[in-house]
Amino acid sequence: MVNNILIGISYALSAGLQPGPLQAFFLAKVAEQGWRRTLPAAFAPLISDGPIALVSILLLNILPESFRNLLQLAGGFLLLFFAWNAYRNWREEQVVDFGESGSTPKTVFQAALINLLNPNPYLGWSLVMGPAVVAAWAKSPGTAVSLLLAFYITMIMTSMVMIYLMGRALLLGPGARKVMNLISALLLVGLGLYFLYQAGSSLSG
Repeated sequence: MVNNILIGISYALSAGLQPGPLQAFFLAKVAEQGWRRTLPAAFAPLISDGPIALVSILLLNILPESFRNLLQLAGGFLLLFFAWNAYRNWREEQVVDFGESGSTPKTVFQAALINLLNPNPYLGWSLVMGPAVVAAWAKSPGTAVSLLLAFYITMIMTSMVMIYLMGRALLLGPGARKVMNLISALLLVGLGLYFLYQAGSSLSG
């Protein structure tokens, strides 16, 4: 169970620290109405991830175990690819403009729609979280629930901290973004290698 909790925490941290559409929404809302009124937007993944997670888990349950292992192997490579992108951003000191978000979304439901249209949750649930939840459920329902709780609690808390720091103007400089990219890269490398090890052990065994 501890391994599954660590997977949920690590993946949520790495996803929450990566610049993307949802982070652009956070900054737009903070600039518009302040960090306190933006905090509820941190719960947007609870709304948008439901349909994605349900479809992914249902499909994974009817697929043979060997195919799920192959998906987990692909998930490991995907995590390493994300890690490489994060490392490259850190190395090249790229500055992501969170403010280029077009029209500013007005509600948490619009934030959820932004996340729903983002391809990353689909990749994450089909190749990373989905296989992890199915494997955890095979051990016990409680293990799967602990994985999901660890993931969403960490994701929400990370988003809340991001919103607060944006409001305090601590994440607007390139130095802080470099640190975020480096932490995210290290987490993703660890997760990617762990998933490759698990998938390789299952396929060879």
